Amino acid sequence: MGNWIRGFHPAPDAGTRLVCFPHAGGSASAYHPLSAAVTGVVEPLVVQYPGRQERIGEPFAERADEVVDAVLAALPGWADGEPTALFGHSMGALLAFETARRMTAEGRPPAALFVSGRQAPSLPWRPAAARRPVGEMSDVELVEDMRALSGTADGLLSSPELLPLILPPVRADYRLLDEHVHRGGPPLDCPVIALTGDADPRVAVENVRLWESETRGAFSCHVLTGGHFFLDGHLPYVTEVIASSLRTGRSG
Repeated sequence: MGNWIRGFHPAPDAGTRLVCFPHAGGSASAYHPLSAAVTGVVEPLVVQYPGRQERIGEPFAERADEVVDAVLAALPGWADGEPTALFGHSMGALLAFETARRMTAEGRPPAALFVSGRQAPSLPWRPAAARRPVGEMSDVELVEDMRALSGTADGLLSSPELLPLILPPVRADYRLLDEHVHRGGPPLDCPVIALTGDADPRVAVENVRLWESETRGAFSCHVLTGGHFFLDGHLPYVTEVIASSLRTGRSG
């Protein structure tokens, strides 16, 4: 599966693969807890974007299509009809959605699309008050933006030694989001399952519910306690959502 896919907890007999896309600035290791929780329910595979961890010497992805192309090229089994579901958090939800669109257009739709911590793709990724291009943001402003989401330990954001490692992938991913243009298209046929935190400072629950318009299939929205990075606090519940959604899809 090359450099793009990590398998922390192999489960080749699970029957369905779950391909997980990390958040902006994130790496594959961010999904290690979820991968451990769902293994056996699905075979968890995690996308590793270039420019971080063991891929730190590689140039960052500049466009969503670049990520979609690479991930699908690294998953030969999906082209043969192997059941593949997609899961993305924050920026990862957008990339999972664009991957689902590509799979559907090629006649091999995903088993399900799970979108977490992200409003519907037709909406701006940041509210108008915070929609300053990342190229115009100083390091201090970028750190404050990250602190607002509480996705990185405050001690790390205060470390002058670590910031040169933390900020470049965040800047690159924010730039990808700033420059991404949503294009309308036919709705998906697969189930779409949305998850969000009830105290997310950037993602309003009513905007998460708008994902329903992106599919002709079943839709559900799960509002959990927590902010933008709520997932690890609800792993048993999220695992059951994944399992039950895929069971329903297979029996439908």
